[in-house]
Amino acid sequence: MSFSLSLRLQPPTPLSSKALGFLRSSSYSLITMSNSDTSQKPNFSVDPKTSLNYPKPLSPPLPAISKNIELSRAMSASSRSGLFSLSRNDVLYEDEWLVVVNKPQGVYCDAVLASVPRLFNGSENFDEACHGGQCSPQEFHLANRLDRDTSGVMIITKSHKVAAKLVQAFTDHKVKKTYIALCMGSAPNWRRISIRSGHGRSKFGAWRVYAMSDVGKLLPGGSVVRDMETSFEVLTMNGRGSYEEPSQVRAEEEDFIMVEDKAANDSDEKKYDEILVRAYPRSGRTHQIRLHCQYLGISIRGDVKYEGVHEWEGKIFDGHELHAESLSFEHPVTRLPLVVRAPLPSWARQALKLLPH
Repeated sequence: MSFSLSLRLQPPTPLSSKALGFLRSSSYSLITMSNSDTSQKPNFSVDPKTSLNYPKPLSPPLPAISKNIELSRAMSASSRSGLFSLSRNDVLYEDEWLVVVNKPQGVYCDAVLASVPRLFNGSENFDEACHGGQCSPQEFHLANRLDRDTSGVMIITKSHKVAAKLVQAFTDHKVKKTYIALCMGSAPNWRRISIRSGHGRSKFGAWRVYAMSDVGKLLPGGSVVRDMETSFEVLTMNGRGSYEEPSQVRAEEEDFIMVEDKAANDSDEKKYDEILVRAYPRSGRTHQIRLHCQYLGISIRGDVKYEGVHEWEGKIFDGHELHAESLSFEHPVTRLPLVVRAPLPSWARQALKLLPH
């Protein structure tokens, strides 16, 4: 009986990302040399898709508890959105080119947009509601969007041309915005502050805060870190203080943070003061105010995605308490200055002691 043995050489298996990380952390180098000339210098290049040189986020990952809570909220919002209908009481401003509404918490923007034609069709005369029939349901557009659980001012245009002009105004940061947020955390040592940082999606798609020095650098999904800036002012602290109209604050009157490191307020013993703030976003990044509140150690109440409390003093919150208070802009047609404000929601009025708890 005879046996034959054949050996088939397989190409080497590529190193995994974990192996690459181990080698780097252990001060080893990956060296590839040409068979024809071993005197060449080592090649340290790594495939861009597996590069480990991505900037590191400075804000923490999403809390484990947030996944199920966010799923439950999304399902509830879908049900509410399917039944949602605007009323005339929701309209803050209207002319032949625009309609500005007060979006409620827990309703998707697209549901608000879809209900606008029904609002006009419910009037005695659709042409009259559209001021001479110059709009059609197909031409209604959202000029700005709000998160599912953010309430407040939302602009809907009645024509493609007006939509293009307003969207460009938002893109060029010519629209001034103010928000009201009810936060929980240790009482800040500042009255007014501006914070500037990087912003981008981390490895698993979550929005995170990055260092300013990382702005422009590539992120895992192919996007880059962008800059974002928000100014805050404290209105009340544990019910003490007052509601003031938005104002122009000079730079010398406020503190300033240029983010380069992780926040220094991480503590096992968290204090929960109730802080009502007004935010002035200078840019328009996704979840910008929520991320900056988290970085400052005053996460928005109910904002479980960014470490906000889900339950407080026996009450469970259905969403984060953030309200788009006002929009100031030049009218895209008349060129006149326009300021639209939404009434404060009940949680803000309670914080201001305008309503009983």
